[in-house]
Amino acid sequence: MNGAFERVGIRPLPPEPAAKPQRRRGAPVLSAVLLSAIAAGCLACGLFAAKDPSYMDLEHCAVPPGNAFWFGTDTMGRDIFSMIWHGGRLSLFIGVTAAAVSTVLGVVFGAVSGCAPGWLDAALMRLTEIWLSVPSLLLTVLLQAALGRASPLSLALVIGASDWTAIAKVVRTEVRQLRNSEYILAAKSMGGGFFYLLRRHLAPNFIPSILFMVVMNVRTAIAAESTLSFMGLGLPLETVTWGSMLSLSEKALLSGAWWIILIPGGFLTVTLLCVTSLGDYLRKSASRRERNL
Repeated sequence: MNGAFERVGIRPLPPEPAAKPQRRRGAPVLSAVLLSAIAAGCLACGLFAAKDPSYMDLEHCAVPPGNAFWFGTDTMGRDIFSMIWHGGRLSLFIGVTAAAVSTVLGVVFGAVSGCAPGWLDAALMRLTEIWLSVPSLLLTVLLQAALGRASPLSLALVIGASDWTAIAKVVRTEVRQLRNSEYILAAKSMGGGFFYLLRRHLAPNFIPSILFMVVMNVRTAIAAESTLSFMGLGLPLETVTWGSMLSLSEKALLSGAWWIILIPGGFLTVTLLCVTSLGDYLRKSASRRERNL
């Protein structure tokens, strides 16, 4: 009888297979290295690109790349190698300055809207939506026409002034969630002003949320300057930037000088891709941090 039955009890469960670690995309090291190399080359271009980028050597117009001219010359005889590095310095200046302007405008406007009473907050948000409904390229052209002759600084200002609304919306949402926190109320009761609260208590909380937007605004500003120069609405032709170099594409296509388009376009494309990769990495890092919280 006892041999016909088996005594059973609580049996231990079989061990579960170890979960495979999720692969996370690492930091874009290649993009950071390429972007750093391009930025360093543009800043130190006086050391290795000694030729004047605006000098027109009419005896060597549309010369292909070679020993005398590493990247060739354009249809006006200017050395493309020097133009790339000197023009890249201006393009990066416009991108960084425009991103700084849009960040300051977006942070201040969004923080004011987030701290304001309901009726004022609604009015400011309607104004933001109206500004957002106008195409940024058209808005940039209108603002630049109001300022007059374009310069690198004025173009950076108008591009930044036309691209701050997205940052303002994010900052406004973050500030509305933080404005009733105990440490914010304590700072107000101790006499802390608006800009003190913004600098010491509010900005450290929403900067990670907008950091990737700031980086992407650099890319947007560089692309906007190139688009305007390509259309003939940007900087004067004697001001060398990557966009002004691409504005000669029609003559280059007619003359078969492929290097006039390919080399500046390649530098511009690589820079924009590197900035996009860094911005995407910052966005994913911020999203992962929020999920962990």
